[in-house]
Amino acid sequence: MLKTFGKTPVGEILRKVEASPNYRDGSFQNIVPTQMMTGDTTMLKAMWGFLNKPKNTVPPKAIPSIKTDLKDLHSIEPIIIWFGHSSYLIHINNKNILVDPVFSGNASPFSFTTKSFAGTNLYGVDDMPEIDILILTHDHYDHLDFATVVKLDAKTKQIFTSLGVAAHLLYWGIEDKKITEFDWWDTKQMGDIKLTATPARHFSGRLFKRGQALWSSFVLETGKYKIFIGSDSGYDETFKKLGEQFGGFDLAILENGQYNEGWANIHMMPEETVQAAIDLKAKVLLPVHWGKFSLSLHPWDEPIKRVTAKAAELGVKVTTPMIGEPIVLDKSYPNKKWWLDIV
Repeated sequence: MLKTFGKTPVGEILRKVEASPNYRDGSFQNIVPTQMMTGDTTMLKAMWGFLNKPKNTVPPKAIPSIKTDLKDLHSIEPIIIWFGHSSYLIHINNKNILVDPVFSGNASPFSFTTKSFAGTNLYGVDDMPEIDILILTHDHYDHLDFATVVKLDAKTKQIFTSLGVAAHLLYWGIEDKKITEFDWWDTKQMGDIKLTATPARHFSGRLFKRGQALWSSFVLETGKYKIFIGSDSGYDETFKKLGEQFGGFDLAILENGQYNEGWANIHMMPEETVQAAIDLKAKVLLPVHWGKFSLSLHPWDEPIKRVTAKAAELGVKVTTPMIGEPIVLDKSYPNKKWWLDIV
């Protein structure tokens, strides 16, 4: 079996998984009942759709990007740099926090499938600075990339991830002492940085059996700043509850892409992404989970067009950086509609 498939929990990890209040009937469960396929969609229909993808799911030419020296970042305010899809670096209080890095050029267990768009691979592991905290939200291939994580290991101090994901990491040779697993609402304080795992509405699994590892969003708090690190998630009341509990966010990083009416419970539509930002009481929305891979059937640029249109209608501030273009909280929020030039 390919090592990239990972491992399901055993031993002490399995004991922790089975002790979780979110693990029932042999798998982790969402807070609200969540049917994977919605409408009249079946797995067979979904597979047929993927075998007959429209050409516009991939951009007609290379995605533009900006090369920033990630090892020479200096700012009192937090800096966020997006690498396409759901990978980004948060530089805050002289610490480097890397989220869901996928730098191998594909988002699947096989290198010849689900390839990244042309122009989106400007950054790789060698470009990364020393990583103080690596956050892995869940174990899907477009968020947990075997090749990237293994190569990053030498420059990563700590890994924070959802309960059960450690089984994959240990199998890949990552030292146990580096790994901290979070159940929902677990909190860890690291100096002046506080991280809390919060619920998402999704699922997990890398081979056949789903739900053996948890999926989490995270709340990052430090000084006067609060950042919502969203995971893949369908829309529900959780966003409103988090907005009320944490009193709003300076930035909400939310998924916006790879949606379909056939799986509407586990991925938000762009209009729901805007509503989630409102529910979270976010000052600014950064839409991610688009611009690098085609994992659905919609046009490659439809997510950003729909989310910016709805945000304009509802008065939500959106930042739309190119890959590698820095966002600096309270100072710089790139908003050029660069995707319109890709025709």
